[in-house]
Amino acid sequence: MNFYELSRARCSVRKFRPEHIRQEDLEYILQCGRTAPTAVNHQPQRILVLNTDVDCARLKRCAASQSHAPTALLVCYDTQSAWVRPVDGKCSGEIDAAIVQTQMMLAAAEIGVGSVWVMAFDPAKTREALNLPETYVPVSFLMLGYHADARG
Repeated sequence: MNFYELSRARCSVRKFRPEHIRQEDLEYILQCGRTAPTAVNHQPQRILVLNTDVDCARLKRCAASQSHAPTALLVCYDTQSAWVRPVDGKCSGEIDAAIVQTQMMLAAAEIGVGSVWVMAFDPAKTREALNLPETYVPVSFLMLGYHADARG
């Protein structure tokens, strides 16, 4: 499948089988995120992997709309690492995080892992529930799992 076909075939998945993502699939998705371009290649993204039943229970305190995904990635950026445009102080962190998340979402689709991008969450509750460092800004969740229907 070429990139155009992959990008057209990818869709948001909201029904997942209950098993967590296999380690090799998770590592592939994360590695693809690490290769994403970021401003001045500062790589400010910080990805928290939630791939256990305990993690999923903590996730429910943060995001009501998690589609019962068995695995989630919380995509953050570190304010101490993100590039800031000198002329006006614009921070690249959210843009960098979005690029990284898009690349991971497409990598997941390539290997048959379903995903849905979630921004409907409470950042303060997320910070508390996941004990985020003060410099981490939570941007979005990438819910992951194997399709519950015949597509995956």
